[in-house]
Amino acid sequence: MFLICLSTANAQLSSPSTVLTERERSRVVDEILEDRFTNLLPQLMRREGLDMWVIISREYNEDPVLRTMLPSTWLSARRRTIMVFYDQGGDKGIEKLAIARYDVGNLLKGAWDIDVRPNQWEALAKIIEDRKPKKIGLNMSTNYGHADGLSFSEHEEFIKKLPADYQKRIVSAEKVAVGWLETRTEKEMAIYPLICRLSHQIIQEGFSEQVIQPGVTTTDDVVWWFRQRITDLGLSTWFHPTVDVQRADREDFNHLRTFSKRPDKQVIQPGDLLHVDFGITYLRLNTDQQQHAYVLRPGESDVPEAIKTAFKQGNRLQDILTEQFSAGKTGNQMLLAALEQSKKEGISGTIYSHPIGVHGHAAGPTIGLWDQQKGVPGPGDYPLLANTAYSIELNAAVEIPEWKKIVRIMLEEDGFFDGKTFRYIDGRQTEIYTIPRKLGYVK
Repeated sequence: MFLICLSTANAQLSSPSTVLTERERSRVVDEILEDRFTNLLPQLMRREGLDMWVIISREYNEDPVLRTMLPSTWLSARRRTIMVFYDQGGDKGIEKLAIARYDVGNLLKGAWDIDVRPNQWEALAKIIEDRKPKKIGLNMSTNYGHADGLSFSEHEEFIKKLPADYQKRIVSAEKVAVGWLETRTEKEMAIYPLICRLSHQIIQEGFSEQVIQPGVTTTDDVVWWFRQRITDLGLSTWFHPTVDVQRADREDFNHLRTFSKRPDKQVIQPGDLLHVDFGITYLRLNTDQQQHAYVLRPGESDVPEAIKTAFKQGNRLQDILTEQFSAGKTGNQMLLAALEQSKKEGISGTIYSHPIGVHGHAAGPTIGLWDQQKGVPGPGDYPLLANTAYSIELNAAVEIPEWKKIVRIMLEEDGFFDGKTFRYIDGRQTEIYTIPRKLGYVK
């Protein structure tokens, strides 16, 4: 069934005008989820030596991990939903239970008989006592909000009903939770290129003369075009897009302006270097991409050489970072090594890359923050593991002599690390688009 859905996905995603129907999306999502429960979850729990994982969540206050485990037809938890995963050992695999009034889809069997035990917490405690786990993992984490989904009140209620001997066995499930969130499976990587390609196609559509009329169109117009296009395609996004301008003026395009004090509603003019930060959410996976376009002046047929040269420095900075990808290295180690190499090559770079997948700013090793270039304590100390995806996000500050100022080539592309090599999921931009005539997009 998955192959049938994937074949349909390939056919429909060849054009940005159509995406899978809701029913077809549901099939893909549920097949991927079943595969993750069957094949990925046992690996993660055994890797971390955790024989029981308990996830507790209430409707509309969902644990971030639990949300990724709900079937496609569940848009939220119901009342209080408790998931229990117990490693039975050997070939028996993981027992998947829901301490709820009903099954959670077809994957978690309901294990609460309210006629026998009216109290849900007592039902959970009985499940635990019967299985006698050595370690009970709960979603509590200092470093990752994604893995810190257990609320204070739920924790308090749980502890009241759990026998003292089992309270001593409670540990943080952080590493299993992060592993669940960060690991991309073979089935997911079969569709991720299609999702990244769709996102790229929308950017190219927005950075074209069909959308932008120099002297008339504002950056805000383009931003809302992107938002509307996402809606029209039946997609969603995890952040509001941004479009900004660098031009031959006296404005300093510093980091604060870039990230938090960007001017609104600038009229796009010939000679402008445009930048977009854009992403979509589709089939429970996210994209995060930043690309550039140049608005041709009258008489110009190509991007000025100085800007082309600056763009090459941005591409080189990407290479410097991804050359550091090696299993076991921490985010901080990769960051510092890449910055040291960029300095040797005369590139003024800033690196702030992050994992991506079921969240946009996802769990896993943080590789710098724009305002923390000496390392990020906690998430920056997490190691790079196989089968994980990243947004390679950074900028190179380069002087443009003709403009008598420094511009920032701000790039972001989604990539995948298989444990040995890194690759861009749907290529990267290596040439600046032009408006009205577009240049090549190279995979």
